[in-house]
Amino acid sequence: MRPEITRARTLRRQMSDVEIILWSRLKRLRERGFHIRRQAPFQGYFLDFVCYPRRIVIEVDGSQHGGEAQIAHDGVRDAILRRHGFQTLRFWASDVRHDADWVMDQIFLALEGAPPTVRPSSLTPAAPP
Repeated sequence: MRPEITRARTLRRQMSDVEIILWSRLKRLRERGFHIRRQAPFQGYFLDFVCYPRRIVIEVDGSQHGGEAQIAHDGVRDAILRRHGFQTLRFWASDVRHDADWVMDQIFLALEGAPPTVRPSSLTPAAPP
């Protein structure tokens, strides 16, 4: 098995309490047609949560994300994700813990507003003029 898959599985088993709270709500979005994955490997990173068809990444940040070095690291990571067409939504762990309804509202609005992406393999060539 590829090492990133093994690592992703480990991260899924070791989710923080706040990630578990959010995941319990995010997985209910399947009923509305949104498929969310958790701890998904991508370009050497592990995305807390991602909706690939809508190109939305959802990150839950604890206090360690407030330091200068981590802010810079997150900026680089978000830029890489943007280059691949992703929008990153970042929420503080305290917001998830104390106002999960607001967090879910923000996520749902982003998911509804983002047009679904089409896989290049499913595109048909344009007809000549």
